[in-house]
Amino acid sequence: MNYHFYGWENAVAQPLHKEYEKIKSPRELYDILSGLWCADTCAPRMRHEWTKENKTKGQCSITAFLVQDIFGGKVYGIPLEDGAVHCYNVAGGYCFDLTSEQFLDRAGELVYENNPEQFREVHFAKEEKRLRYEQLRAGLHRVLEE
Repeated sequence: MNYHFYGWENAVAQPLHKEYEKIKSPRELYDILSGLWCADTCAPRMRHEWTKENKTKGQCSITAFLVQDIFGGKVYGIPLEDGAVHCYNVAGGYCFDLTSEQFLDRAGELVYENNPEQFREVHFAKEEKRLRYEQLRAGLHRVLEE
């Protein structure tokens, strides 16, 4: 498979917990999530822009915290000009962003350095976001149990 997410070349972090041992790398997780990301897991304010061709649209924070569950590390946020924050991961010494493809039209504009750490307690204070994360996580667990 051809990957286009930021950091795909070096995304070789290993899962921390036995429940995720079937996932050998962030690239393998991306493959699974590609079949799980949907309009229902997209941020409500972006749903009108979500398509199968732009499947990572509105999926960043819920994906980044799921990545953190699996590979550890930290979640960081790139401040965007509209006041939003785009989340990505640093785990196992590698920086990668499974949902960066939503910004392909703005390649080079995202800076993956010196960004503030993000915390699930803050993001999941919004119930809709926590519920979308739980939906994505449940879908991942279903796939892993097959």
